[in-house]
Amino acid sequence: MHVPRYSIIIPVYNRPHEVEELLSSLTQQTYKNFEVLLIEDGSERTSREVYERYASVLSITYFFKPNSGPGPSRNFGFERARGEYLVVFDSDCVIPETYFESVEKFMHSQPVDAWGGPDRGRADFTPLQQAMAYTMASIFTTGGIRGGREKGFQPRSFNMGISRAVFTSTKGFVFDRFAEDIELSIRMRKQGFQVALIPDAFVYHKRRATLKDFFRQVSNFGKGRVLVGRAHPGEIKLTHWFPAVFLLGMCAWPLLILSFPKVGLGLLLIYLVYFC
Repeated sequence: MHVPRYSIIIPVYNRPHEVEELLSSLTQQTYKNFEVLLIEDGSERTSREVYERYASVLSITYFFKPNSGPGPSRNFGFERARGEYLVVFDSDCVIPETYFESVEKFMHSQPVDAWGGPDRGRADFTPLQQAMAYTMASIFTTGGIRGGREKGFQPRSFNMGISRAVFTSTKGFVFDRFAEDIELSIRMRKQGFQVALIPDAFVYHKRRATLKDFFRQVSNFGKGRVLVGRAHPGEIKLTHWFPAVFLLGMCAWPLLILSFPKVGLGLLLIYLVYFC
């Protein structure tokens, strides 16, 4: 049986519309030696029909399992994957057609044990999605350690690749959700694996479409930071908290403008100068 170079693991929970766009982007890849494992994490609105539409154009396998969270779902996929490298994308990502071509070019010149890449907004995203992408990807928030620069870089689960040796040694994700990717990145570094940022291996990250969903997501990030801090004392940096601070500040300033116009406008200007 042909062994693919890359195995793509995609956990999904009640988001068939996202999976449709992600799988469509994978059919456009210029490098095609990969398989796809779609892991349905106990969804009520499954992606099975989407899978069936792409079964004839992608090397794809569909699994349905009880809900356990994205960390164990990715491990479930790792255990069943056949590729040399195991790649995870979030279901709300769209993959540029040269993604794997860029990874291949990098790996041939500089082989590494694990890699990650940046996330970006795209021209056709809504203004709100563009703003969310900027908030999370800016070097003034966590953009630097997420893919904006090599120093201190930590691969994240929306765009992460690991070798089979890394999975064998680390056993994959330990947390079921909330900062499970940060925790794995820390353990990879502590175990001496070589991890690289591949700037050209970026993804378009089509984030939560409403402020309510985005606020919930940022809140969960905060919970995750607490878990990581307990598991790895001293590893959480001030920068990890910036997205939450930014979001809370942007929610608060309209009230400040109404109550204290000068103070509110002054704080808004500070936010614009610092974060933009």
